Amino acid sequence: MIPRYSRPEMVKIWEPESRFRIWLEIEAHATDALSELGVVPKEAAKAIWEKGSFEVERIDEIEAEVRHDVIAFLTNVAEHVGDPARFMHQGMTSSDVLDTCLSVQLNRAALILLDDIDKLLAVLKRRAFEYKMTPTIGRSHGIHAEPTTFGLKMAEAYAEFKRNRDRLEAARKDIATCAISGAVGTFANIDPRVEAHVAKEMGLSVEPVSTQVIPRDRHAMFFATLGVIASSIERVAIEVRHLQRTEVLEAEEYFAPGQKGSSAMPHKRNPVLTENLTGLSRLVRGYVTPALEDVALWHERDISHSSVERMIGPDATVTLDFALARLTNVMDKLLVYPERMQRNLNRMGGLIHSQRVLLALTQAGISREVAYRLVQRNAMKVWESDGTISLLELLKSDPEVTLSDEKLEALFDLGYHLKHVDTIFERVFKD
Repeated sequence: MIPRYSRPEMVKIWEPESRFRIWLEIEAHATDALSELGVVPKEAAKAIWEKGSFEVERIDEIEAEVRHDVIAFLTNVAEHVGDPARFMHQGMTSSDVLDTCLSVQLNRAALILLDDIDKLLAVLKRRAFEYKMTPTIGRSHGIHAEPTTFGLKMAEAYAEFKRNRDRLEAARKDIATCAISGAVGTFANIDPRVEAHVAKEMGLSVEPVSTQVIPRDRHAMFFATLGVIASSIERVAIEVRHLQRTEVLEAEEYFAPGQKGSSAMPHKRNPVLTENLTGLSRLVRGYVTPALEDVALWHERDISHSSVERMIGPDATVTLDFALARLTNVMDKLLVYPERMQRNLNRMGGLIHSQRVLLALTQAGISREVAYRLVQRNAMKVWESDGTISLLELLKSDPEVTLSDEKLEALFDLGYHLKHVDTIFERVFKD
């Protein structure tokens, strides 16, 4: 992570100070439970809460010698607690601390991301209703297809991110598990009730069966979900980028007073924010494959996952947090041009109504094959004229087209395509 694409609240979760604070809480809660079971003196548990402290620099200094981060941490805490510290970490293994801490961090990160999505959903909903009946051309393969509304584009994005919210909430619950089960996960040297106590105090659920680590399929699903969310961000970003192209210009990113678009060309207004979002989305998706590959560890554990998670945990969550906030800002300030949308709708001489004519001809008794040929024959003349010829006028003058002029004119009604917008909105925003 770099400051340019980071926000303080998410970054704080991954700072060493926060990580070691979580470690200390895990150790203290575990010692509390052990004292209640009579395994360690209650005074020892009390001393850890009262005197337990650490210094990041000192931990780093000790680790440089012992080459083990958890031992370095415990040694530093013992320097503050004194003799009662010998009762810390009773029956536990390093992964009990590391994995439970990672669960806490990912859970907290997910809560921030869920709040990010909620803010984005609110903006998308507002823009959807703002442009609910604003007609625009729908495109397939990048080519004019049939009319839709800009509000429906926003509603589609809303529904997609609502699904993403549900996915992330499920992934958050799945990742928020606690393992205090000792070496190879058998509880041989620590009572399962300790795990239950720590889980409750840290806001986690008990891992039903751990080895010496929490199963990494949970983490794989979590990061895969972040990857899906990133892909949704990119989809919306690319839509904005296409709409901002000079030849289209139906919408564009807000361009602030004093902003510069190019060092060489003073006229430029570039979609730099959504281009940035496309790049950030690629990064978040790039963290998914390593998470999937972490699932297959040797036997009860190895540490091939450790270096991966130390990097992708902070990087994926910090990057996605920034990207969601940036997308929310883009959509909130997005400049929308209904007049340009209308001009683009009219640009191709009525070709967007070709399907209605095709269907009307079949209803009038002409086979679909013949009807298609008649409409396409006239449509290609309009296409090749770049819309300077009217499809309606060509059809009126075609002797093989048996529909009356009045009937043909009715088929070129734009409002026909928008008659079910209310129905779609009711489905999307029913909650």
